[in-house]
Amino acid sequence: MTTDTTGTVARDGDSRPGGPADSPFIRACRRRPGPHTPVWFMRQAGRSLPEYREIRATVPMLESCRRPDLVTEITLQPVRRHGVDAAILFSDIVVPVAAAGVDLDIVPGTGPVVAEPIRTASDVQRIRLITREDVSYVDEAVRQLVAELGDTPLIGFAGAPFTLASYLVEGGPSRTHAKTKALMYGNPELWHALCGRLAEVTLAFLRVQIDAGVSAVQLFDSWAGALSEADYRRFVLPHSTAVLSGLVNAGVPRIHFGVGTAELLGAMGEAGADVVGVDWRTPLDVATGRIGPDKAVQGNLDPTVLLAPWPVVEAEVRRILEQGKAAPGHVFNLGHGVLPETDPEVLTRVVALVHEVSSRRADQG
Repeated sequence: MTTDTTGTVARDGDSRPGGPADSPFIRACRRRPGPHTPVWFMRQAGRSLPEYREIRATVPMLESCRRPDLVTEITLQPVRRHGVDAAILFSDIVVPVAAAGVDLDIVPGTGPVVAEPIRTASDVQRIRLITREDVSYVDEAVRQLVAELGDTPLIGFAGAPFTLASYLVEGGPSRTHAKTKALMYGNPELWHALCGRLAEVTLAFLRVQIDAGVSAVQLFDSWAGALSEADYRRFVLPHSTAVLSGLVNAGVPRIHFGVGTAELLGAMGEAGADVVGVDWRTPLDVATGRIGPDKAVQGNLDPTVLLAPWPVVEAEVRRILEQGKAAPGHVFNLGHGVLPETDPEVLTRVVALVHEVSSRRADQG
């Protein structure tokens, strides 16, 4: 029997009433019934909120990720405003690789930019393994948040090896991932060495968060949809599996998410997550058939729908809740992150609608 970091018994036993581990979000991740379908939004703590923009106006992104006071405040903002069922740690997927010695910056309007892209085995060797002390600011922020959030679960997260590798090889964001694929196909030994090292860094980063008290973790593989299923299975799946299987006894649910992954959902489900995130391109009932009956699903409202008139938003929310019935557990979310131009009031209304509709369904049996 494993023990949840929130102090309750994990999936192979009954959890005590109350606490994050008995929340609607964790219950859905565990494929257990709850009072309503839980909802949170990727990038819920971010540029759609005026209170966030005010904080970030004079603070660079990486600095804001390294200040526990700011991480705590920014993470709490959408919980206060929207009443979501879970908070997600404010951070960035490149934080652990920066802590591992990679010279990079997050450039406004561009994203992560790497000073010396990975090209050789010696470049890989310069990526050192990280310890808790290397990311002590994350440890401190998580502990502060757990104390502040009470019964609301906190989600920790990290970038998956493939997506991190793509940034490091390309030197920044890429539409084609041409350099990434050239290395992957042309030098498989170096590719697997790079992804293996990144898997170790990612696993260590997630363990720091779990030890500090997060109630669940999400592994983001934002760019995996650029691959065929065969390439995913050969070049990516072993490394994502190393991360997720490394947390099998951690006592918290593991979520795995990627964009454009319709043809990869079955393989992503095999990587070892308890919940598979689905983008807006694949209906949840179809996705459930591909993933299998032993996983919960998360998603999958198109973020651009939130810019439409409310009747359109409401109809789409109801459709997704209906399709989510096919899964043994459903966490309502977007199919990707909240767009900066989204009206925060619409997000608040979506949370209320999800709770209202799914609660009524539960009452009707």
